[in-house]
Amino acid sequence: MTEQTVIDIGTKTVWVAIKVAAPALLSILIMGLVVSIFQAATQINEQTLSFIPKILAMTVILVIFGPFILQTMMGFTVEIMKGIPNVIHP
Repeated sequence: MTEQTVIDIGTKTVWVAIKVAAPALLSILIMGLVVSIFQAATQINEQTLSFIPKILAMTVILVIFGPFILQTMMGFTVEIMKGIPNVIHP
Protein backbone atom coordinates (compact mmCIF):
# COMPACT_ATOMS: atom_id res chain seq x y z
CA MET A 1 0.00 0.00 0.00
CA THR A 2 1.49 3.29 -1.08
CA GLU A 3 0.87 6.77 0.22
CA GLN A 4 -0.97 7.65 -2.98
CA THR A 5 -3.39 4.76 -2.45
CA VAL A 6 -4.22 5.98 1.04
CA ILE A 7 -4.72 9.53 -0.23
CA ASP A 8 -6.98 8.30 -3.05
CA ILE A 9 -9.12 6.24 -0.67
CA GLY A 10 -9.36 9.17 1.74
CA THR A 11 -10.35 11.56 -1.04
CA LYS A 12 -13.03 9.20 -2.33
CA THR A 13 -14.32 8.71 1.21
CA VAL A 14 -14.69 12.46 1.75
CA TRP A 15 -16.54 12.90 -1.57
CA VAL A 16 -18.90 10.02 -0.77
CA ALA A 17 -19.60 11.54 2.65
CA ILE A 18 -20.38 14.89 1.02
CA LYS A 19 -22.68 13.27 -1.57
CA VAL A 20 -24.53 11.31 1.12
CA ALA A 21 -24.93 14.18 3.59
CA ALA A 22 -25.59 17.04 1.18
CA PRO A 23 -29.28 16.44 0.37
CA ALA A 24 -30.37 16.25 4.01
CA LEU A 25 -28.16 19.13 5.15
CA LEU A 26 -29.20 21.42 2.31
CA SER A 27 -32.89 20.72 2.90
CA ILE A 28 -32.52 21.50 6.60
CA LEU A 29 -30.59 24.67 5.78
CA ILE A 30 -33.22 25.90 3.34
CA MET A 31 -36.11 25.02 5.65
CA GLY A 32 -34.39 26.80 8.55
CA LEU A 33 -33.97 29.89 6.41
CA VAL A 34 -37.63 29.82 5.34
CA VAL A 35 -38.82 29.41 8.94
CA SER A 36 -36.50 32.21 10.09
CA ILE A 37 -37.86 34.57 7.46
CA PHE A 38 -41.42 33.61 8.46
CA GLN A 39 -40.62 34.23 12.13
CA ALA A 40 -39.05 37.58 11.34
CA ALA A 41 -42.00 38.64 9.21
CA THR A 42 -44.61 37.63 11.78
CA GLN A 43 -42.53 38.44 14.87
CA ILE A 44 -43.16 35.00 16.32
CA ASN A 45 -40.21 34.21 18.60
CA GLU A 46 -40.94 30.57 19.37
CA GLN A 47 -37.69 28.57 19.41
CA THR A 48 -39.34 25.17 18.93
CA LEU A 49 -41.27 26.26 15.81
CA SER A 50 -38.46 25.33 13.45
CA PHE A 51 -38.03 21.69 14.52
CA ILE A 52 -41.12 20.15 12.91
CA PRO A 53 -40.62 21.74 9.44
CA LYS A 54 -36.96 20.69 9.48
CA ILE A 55 -37.82 17.11 10.41
CA LEU A 56 -40.51 16.96 7.72
CA ALA A 57 -38.17 18.44 5.09
CA MET A 58 -35.42 15.98 5.96
CA THR A 59 -37.84 13.05 5.84
CA VAL A 60 -39.16 14.06 2.41
CA ILE A 61 -35.66 14.59 1.04
CA LEU A 62 -34.43 11.26 2.39
CA VAL A 63 -37.39 9.49 0.80
CA ILE A 64 -36.69 11.21 -2.52
CA PHE A 65 -32.89 10.87 -2.45
CA GLY A 66 -32.77 7.55 -0.55
CA PRO A 67 -32.08 5.45 -3.66
CA PHE A 68 -29.29 7.81 -4.75
CA ILE A 69 -27.71 7.70 -1.29
CA LEU A 70 -27.96 3.91 -1.14
CA GLN A 71 -26.53 3.52 -4.64
CA THR A 72 -23.64 5.86 -3.82
CA MET A 73 -22.79 4.00 -0.63
CA MET A 74 -23.09 0.58 -2.25
CA GLY A 75 -20.92 1.63 -5.19
CA PHE A 76 -18.23 2.94 -2.87
CA THR A 77 -18.33 -0.21 -0.75
CA VAL A 78 -18.05 -2.47 -3.80
CA GLU A 79 -15.18 -0.37 -5.14
CA ILE A 80 -13.33 -0.63 -1.82
CA MET A 81 -13.93 -4.39 -1.61
CA LYS A 82 -12.73 -4.92 -5.18
CA GLY A 83 -9.61 -2.90 -4.41
CA ILE A 84 -8.52 -5.07 -1.48
CA PRO A 85 -6.36 -7.40 -3.60
CA ASN A 86 -4.54 -4.41 -5.09
CA VAL A 87 -3.79 -3.11 -1.61
CA ILE A 88 -2.44 -6.44 -0.39
CA HIS A 89 -0.41 -7.22 -3.54
CA PRO A 90 0.49 -4.05 -5.42
